[in-house]
Amino acid sequence: MARRMRLALSAMLVGAATGFLVGPAAAPLPSITAAAPRNAARRSCLTMTMTTDEQSPPSLPANVVLCGGGIQSAAIAYYLSERGVSSTVIEQCEVACAASGKAGGFLARNWGAGATSQLHQVSFKLHQELAEDLSLQGYRKLPTLAVTPGSRSPDLGSLADKGQIPAWLDGDVEKASLLDDPGLVRRSMNNWDTAQTDPRELTEKLLAAAAAKAGSRVVTGTVQGVVRESCSENGGERGERVTGLIVDGEEVAADVCVFAMGPWTCLIEDWFEDLTLPMQGICSTSVVYRAAAAVDAFALFCGEDELGCNLEVYPRAASAEHEVYVCGVGGSRYLNNAQLKQVRPDGIEADAVRAEAGQQAFAALSSLGLAAPQTTQACLRPCPPDALPYLGAVPGTCNAYAAAGHNCWGILWAPVTGKAMAELILEGTSNCVDLAPFDPARFSGGEESASARTGRGRQRAGEPVGEQW
Repeated sequence: MARRMRLALSAMLVGAATGFLVGPAAAPLPSITAAAPRNAARRSCLTMTMTTDEQSPPSLPANVVLCGGGIQSAAIAYYLSERGVSSTVIEQCEVACAASGKAGGFLARNWGAGATSQLHQVSFKLHQELAEDLSLQGYRKLPTLAVTPGSRSPDLGSLADKGQIPAWLDGDVEKASLLDDPGLVRRSMNNWDTAQTDPRELTEKLLAAAAAKAGSRVVTGTVQGVVRESCSENGGERGERVTGLIVDGEEVAADVCVFAMGPWTCLIEDWFEDLTLPMQGICSTSVVYRAAAAVDAFALFCGEDELGCNLEVYPRAASAEHEVYVCGVGGSRYLNNAQLKQVRPDGIEADAVRAEAGQQAFAALSSLGLAAPQTTQACLRPCPPDALPYLGAVPGTCNAYAAAGHNCWGILWAPVTGKAMAELILEGTSNCVDLAPFDPARFSGGEESASARTGRGRQRAGEPVGEQW
């Protein structure tokens, strides 16, 4: 008789449960066998077996459970639904209640370096496809400027007249220059290598599409632990299979489970003895303004000013309220695993002092900042020690996965995360990107490197851009 273990430990999840349709009944249970791993990106034990003969389609998992209602779960649900697989998203609060609803949504094709270059390149393209497929109103390509605060240069007036900088950048600016110039022809076509999306809109529409395509759904509840049994079969991979999750004290059956809870994914290291999943939650404040009318589409990355701010400014596309999002106000707080386990996603509060500093800094750069902001908010960015996400199988298991730790690129990397994890779950490997560098097991069984904690801020092809942490 296979051993069962129930670990009832409290958990908090990111994201949510509103507007996600309940679909039809799931498909029959699949035939599941253990598969020997080939590398870190090929660790699924789900082997698709033929139902009748060699021409029959493979059976699909009936009970895919995604923990966390943010943009990563939404993307995984969407790409699974593209393959006809329904999933259940379990969320404690509401859809996109944390970073997925409070991020800036900046996208950059060429800002990756090393292992992350593939994530930037593939996901940037997927964002454009999703914008068309989901009719996203908040997506657009736009130019991005590097801005140096200081005494205003007399040259900036002519640049504004030519449309090379936004008219609203009318304050104390010493220098403004284009980042990632794609060349004259592409500039004329507005075909930039940077873009923006509305993270909340994208999250909600991914979930709605998954519901429409495959009957996926969101369930409100708190995941408190897992139920496991041995998954060794026919000489295959040794380890354990998760057969269910404990949700509000009740067992929910699962053929496959994915933990995509942002910084709170570190909770699972208490549920799996072989797992060490170091995480740091970077708590940062942002402010959102409402302009009187639509403003020129430029993203700004500003150098550090005398207030300790490295502002990032993103006017929202197609916003009826003409929103202008501002972050990089400095003074971020850092929460370790133990601290993250004690805080709820809906309990993250803005730093009033840093919000005021950000308002002053933006007012110095632009007349748009002279009005009071519409919203002051804060969220946690999930950051592993090496600034690489956790994407792959939970060590010691054959059907449990992690998809978290996306640092400041969670919105950009969400589509490629969804596509890669769907491939890993259904095929045993990711075909769109190589997941080996992002193995969730990389810190298990050894001490994490203190030196790996450097260089985790936003970077452009390996060079720091904006606030660092």
